[in-house]
This record gives sequence, structure tokens and C-alpha cells, in this order.
Amino acid sequence: MPKLIVASNSARRQQLMKDAGFEFDVHVLDVDESLESGIPNEEIAEFLAEKKNKAYRAIFKDEVILSSDTVVLSNGTILGKPSDEKEAFLMIASMSGKSHEVVSGVCISSPDHKVSFSDVTTVKFEELSPAEIEHYIKNYQPYDKAGSYGIQEWLGMIGIQSIQGSFYNVMGLPINKVYQVLRSDFGISPF
Repeated sequence: MPKLIVASNSARRQQLMKDAGFEFDVHVLDVDESLESGIPNEEIAEFLAEKKNKAYRAIFKDEVILSSDTVVLSNGTILGKPSDEKEAFLMIASMSGKSHEVVSGVCISSPDHKVSFSDVTTVKFEELSPAEIEHYIKNYQPYDKAGSYGIQEWLGMIGIQSIQGSFYNVMGLPINKVYQVLRSDFGISPF
């Protein structure tokens, strides 16, 4: 079985891969995440996953490489990782009582084969009070999360009214699709 590299320093992605039973190495490179103009917001995550994969492929010649990126889209706007408490508050408040989309792009490649895809999950928040938002930010400091929240954390538990699509996609990796592609296209399986 070929060696699998997870090209991500995301603890959540690594944990999902581990929980799914995969054996892998983690390597982290500093990849330029600048965008080309004109890319639709829904395609940015997959574009970035492919860009990361290409950078890793230049170094790791024989391995299977998995790269991913996740973006949150609210009212047509991309919500990235917040830079501070104020920005985190504004992001969460903008999603309160509304639906937003979480888009994860994934690129998996071997020396002679590449598969890229996106997965979209729609999440609807309850109306959140300023006190609830402040409590979450103070206690969970979601500065490393697109959209300023983790679905598996307190805000997800008390604030999410509904979800359409993969829960794990919102955590940052549509593990069910990753599993299927690794198994069927690359011959990598946990057993």
C-alpha cells in the first residue's frame, strides 16, 4: 500500500483521519494561498486544496498526498479565520438566525492520478444572544477556525438548529468522501 501524507496542520483533520483508521504521516509546508481573480466563492476551497497539493507533489514524488481547505460562505461572503475577538463576534453575529454554507475542497494525488472534489454542508444557527457569542469566544477562542466556530464545540451544541450534509465536513474534512476516494481510486484502506 502506498504511503499516505496528510498535508495539513489542522488537528481536527488529522483526528478525523486517525478516527477513520488511516495510517499517515503529517507534513506541513508554507503554501501561498493567494487566489486568481474571478474564482467563484464556491470553488475557492477546492482551488486552494489543489494549489497545496501541487506544492507538496513537487517535494513528495512517490506518496499519496491529501490536501484540503475549508471556507464558510455567509450571504455570498467568505468568512475566513478571525484576526481578533471583535472580528469573531461580528462573524458569528452575522450568521445568527440564518443559514450559511461550509465548503471543503479536497485534492488527493499520487504520482500518476489526481482526484479533486468539494463538499457543501448547509448549517442554520438559532438566534444567538450577544452574551452567548461573547461566552463562546472567551472560552473557546475560535481564532483558528473559518467562520469563527467549531461545530463540535459549545456554540455548535447550543446554537445549531439544523444541518444539511456532512457534519464532519463542517469540522473541516468530508471524511466519508475521503474514505471512498482513498479506497476506490488509490487502494488505501484502514483494513
